[in-house]
Amino acid sequence: MAKEIERKFLVTGDEWREGAAAIHTRQGYLSSGPECTVRVRLQGEKAFLTIKGKTQGVSRDEYEYPIPPEDAAEMLDNLCPSPQVEKNRYHVTYAGIQWEVDEFLADNAGLIVAEVELESEDQQVELPPWAGEEVSHDPKYRNVSLVRHPFSTWGK
Repeated sequence: MAKEIERKFLVTGDEWREGAAAIHTRQGYLSSGPECTVRVRLQGEKAFLTIKGKTQGVSRDEYEYPIPPEDAAEMLDNLCPSPQVEKNRYHVTYAGIQWEVDEFLADNAGLIVAEVELESEDQQVELPPWAGEEVSHDPKYRNVSLVRHPFSTWGK
């Protein structure tokens, strides 16, 4: 069984940008419920269909499959409700660990979140200076939640 174990942090400052290249990402949800989500992602020239199980701690079951980019674009245009998540994703290495920094666009503009995938829930990682508050356990920072309640509506 495939597992995703990840921690999320709000990003502070711009140090992480040095040498990082953006990959434009657009994603939508074919299904989202408490037990399972089904996501379509178009990322640069690649596309994926991803099924994620219920989050328990910082872990959840995850199954990801490459699909033709043309199919992903059609699913996003015709099957996934709006709004969708648009973001630029950056891969940043810090202390030998790969981080993914998501700079959200459109309805979620202004939100920047860093994720690090772990081998185990108790794996220790050295946090970069730009990793601010940990939001791993706050569901409002999950991409599926940002579709329902975009960052631009928080506090309204």
